[in-house]
Amino acid sequence: MQGTIATFDPGSRSGTLLLDDGTELAFDGPAFDRSGLRLLRLGQRVAVETGTGGAITRIAIPGIG
Repeated sequence: MQGTIATFDPGSRSGTLLLDDGTELAFDGPAFDRSGLRLLRLGQRVAVETGTGGAITRIAIPGIG
């Protein structure tokens, strides 16, 4: 599943993204930590993995991770 970063707080390492269908999903610090990234930019395209219940478990750059 892919989307675009809508908000990102470097302090808490959490934020929200907009999926291609317009749905907004929140992610927490641990999901960002699993990405191996240092920061995210607003509008950046990302791929996400979700667990049971639809919670984001990992963020990645499409085609890289």
